[in-house]
Amino acid sequence: MAPRAETPTVGGDQQQARDTVIVGYTVYAPAGSDFLTTDQVRIRGEICEITGFPGDWGRNPFTGLHGPVQFAADRVTG
Repeated sequence: MAPRAETPTVGGDQQQARDTVIVGYTVYAPAGSDFLTTDQVRIRGEICEITGFPGDWGRNPFTGLHGPVQFAADRVTG
């Protein structure tokens, strides 16, 4: 799991006196994990929704091992 950041547009109104904002996470789940875009996951105590389609890294051609399943998860607010 890694934080996913959004940097405001340079010179835009949103950038004035602001730093990068963490908007969610990029999750690397074990090979063979079954996640759907309709699922929710708990990350660091927060409920997050999976956004977009989870991607399967497939099989490594050199080792034959399967790679992780990667997906974006955004914090649920409101």
